[in-house]
Amino acid sequence: MRLLFDQNLSRRLVGTLAVEFPGSCHVVELGLDTATDRTIWEHAEEHGFVIISKDSDFRQLAFLLGPPPKAIWLNLGNASTGEIVTVLRDHLSDILAFGEAEQEALLVLPALLHESGSARGRRRGAEGRDIGEQ
Repeated sequence: MRLLFDQNLSRRLVGTLAVEFPGSCHVVELGLDTATDRTIWEHAEEHGFVIISKDSDFRQLAFLLGPPPKAIWLNLGNASTGEIVTVLRDHLSDILAFGEAEQEALLVLPALLHESGSARGRRRGAEGRDIGEQ
């Protein structure tokens, strides 16, 4: 799975997560650092990227347009790059499963804590419906 890291995320994430997500890019590398969210969305669709952002605008585009592309919304607030790396690595299996699910448009990370004490990502279908935890 190739991620397209949005402007609001560190460019260092591409190198740090190169083993887990080979072929990933940051919008700056592609000259999209001043592009509109819709332009980034279209680029991701054309080039097979999953958009990852802390920006809720991509969440809205996922609900409005559905996949492809897919979007991962990091609902983390003010988190360090190291904390983001930890969340992505901790949820690697959830992210990879999300990438394989054709009808799912949005993965929200980090997830809510379940009664069992385990944290899992929330996945939503193209219509914005919650399709459960994974």
